[in-house]
Formats: sequence, C-alpha cells, structure tokens
Amino acid sequence: MIDVLQLTKSLIAMDTINPPGNEYLAAQFVGELLEENGFDVEYVPFESNRIHVIAGRGYSKSSPPIVFTGHFDTVPLGAVKWSVDPFGGEVKNGKLFGRGSSDMKGGVAAMVVAAINAFSIGNPEGGLRLVLTAGEELGCQGAKDLIKTYSGLGEACGIVVGEPTANMPAIGHKGGLYLNLSCTGTTAHSSMPHLGDNAIYKVARAISKVEEFDFGVEEDPLLGFPTVNVGKVFGGQNINSVPDFAEFTIDARTTTKVEHHKLLAKLQKELGKEVSIETLTDLIAVSTEEKDPFVQRVYKACGIPENAPGYPKALPYLTDGSVLQGAYGGIPTIILGPGQPEMAHQTDEFCYVDKLEKAVEIYTNILLEKCAYVQ
Repeated sequence: MIDVLQLTKSLIAMDTINPPGNEYLAAQFVGELLEENGFDVEYVPFESNRIHVIAGRGYSKSSPPIVFTGHFDTVPLGAVKWSVDPFGGEVKNGKLFGRGSSDMKGGVAAMVVAAINAFSIGNPEGGLRLVLTAGEELGCQGAKDLIKTYSGLGEACGIVVGEPTANMPAIGHKGGLYLNLSCTGTTAHSSMPHLGDNAIYKVARAISKVEEFDFGVEEDPLLGFPTVNVGKVFGGQNINSVPDFAEFTIDARTTTKVEHHKLLAKLQKELGKEVSIETLTDLIAVSTEEKDPFVQRVYKACGIPENAPGYPKALPYLTDGSVLQGAYGGIPTIILGPGQPEMAHQTDEFCYVDKLEKAVEIYTNILLEKCAYVQ
C-alpha cells in the first residue's frame, strides 16, 4: 500500500512555486505512479515545463465516473523566514510542514492513494477520472486552458476538489471577478494644475462610487451577498506634477445571483466613460444543492448525519471547481481536502498527518459508496 505521508513529502520536495510553476516533474511523478497501478494517463501540455495529468480507470457505459481534481502549483514562500525547510517535509507533533502541505499537495497525494486503494479493494461504479492541473494559484489559468485545448474530459457524475477544508465538505464558494480600472489625464506643472487633467481625481471619484456600489441582487441562500473591495491604487510620477495616469483594482466576490457580464456593464455605467475596465480573472461561483444524491454520498463518507449543525458549508476562496463545474455541465461539485484552510499561503504551512490519512479513507469510501455512519 502506498503511504500518503511519504507521497506528500515527495511532492513537497519538488519546487512548484507559481510563478513560474515548473509542475512538470511533479505531474510526471504522479502520472507514472498511477500508470504503474493500472490507470490510463494522459499528459496535457500547458506552458513551458508545465503539464496537466488526466488519469482514468474503470469507466463504464452504465454510469459516468467521479472526478477528483487538484493542482500541483503552490504560492511563493513569502518574505518572512520559515522556521523549517519549506521543501523538507518535516514532521513535528503530528504536523507535516512544507509549502503545499495544505494547499494542496496533501490533497493531491490523498486522492492518488485513495484512487489506487479503491481499485485494489473493489470496482468503483462508473470509475474515476483524476484531473490534476498546473497553474491554479494565479486565477485557475491552467484549468481554463485545459478545457479549451483538451477534448477528453468526458462526462462525470460529480466533482471532488481536494482544496484544504480540514476534511469538512463544502458545497460551494463565491466566484471572483478581478478587475484593473484606469483613468488617463493630461500632465502639467503642479503650480498650474488648471493646465492639466488630474487622473488621480478621476480614480478617487470612481473609488468613492465603488465603495457605495449596490449589486442589486437578492441574497444567495448558500453564498450570501456579493462583496467588492478596492485592493490596490497607483498613480502619479512625482509630487510637483499633475498626474496623467492612475489605476486601481477591484476584487468582486460574486454569487449565483450575479451574472458577470451584467456586473461589468453596471460598473461601467456607474463609473462613466472616463474609467477603463480590464478583466484580470473571471471565475463564476460554485454551488450545489445539499439534497443532491452525490452530496449525500460524500456526507455519508465523511460521517456527517442528516441535518448536522454547521451545514451546508461554503468557502471564501476560489478553486478549479469554478472552471470544471461549468465544463461538466453544472454537475454537483464539492470541495473536500485534508489541508488546514487557515494554513494556505502561510509561512510554516502544515497539514495534520492524521487528516491526510483520514482523507484517504474518506475518498476511498466515496468511490466505493461506503458510509462512515448508519442512519
């Protein structure tokens, strides 16, 4: 039996920080392991030294497979010095340390081990497809490229996204619309501002409107209300000139009640023609009905009884589920992984070893339709 801890350590040791990603070796390592254990594996190119892995086994005509998905890339280490080797996979007090331990090499490892185990134990109905991507951390560009260039995704009955949730399933997350907004003007000497056209003033007026912006939509029963935040502002060259250029960013977190093209049109109308809007990231919300049979199958595999307090859960962060749920026609999509959500992108990132092992059990139970409790 493959050890999930050792597999996670092996993946942590491979530097896949994005940018630039360099996921090739990690993807090939996992692909070869799956091939050795009876999976059909395809490597889909993305960018230089970057590939996706599509692996499948046990497909049947009677029912579509489950899709397990995760990503190989990680975020940079950050400015604060780590107290451990970020690529060392050190274990202390039941915690596995390393960049990607929670987000989300631990989740990838658990999915791979569970996939192999499930077929050694039984024959998962409909089979399994693993969609393991490069290029997730900067806006799911890898998954977007995959669905444009690859024609072998097929059908699926449900998606499990192995992002960090501490093994507690979530059935949705908000969408993200990242925008860069800019204004131009005319430069002049600051002692004669009437001869110029101040771009910063235009941006300031626009930001004030954004602060008061009303999406005009009702509350989403799972995801709540959409939000908007101005995260960065830039403008001007020096103190004694009228600035002829300024820009700012918007991070809009959206729900199923928001159509992004309508949101963009509404923003443009309210901010006026003096503001140019560039879309940086456009990812729709993920949402699944809690009563869906696939959700209940996952709940049971996790040992969550009906009407359990604290459920249903939704998440604040974005995942490849936003791309893949749409690509698969809106099928039920659940975010479920062993990592600690609060440790994602943190210095001294870690994942609990027992949660890694538990994730293998949960994923295996999902595939084999076993239940961790009896109603």
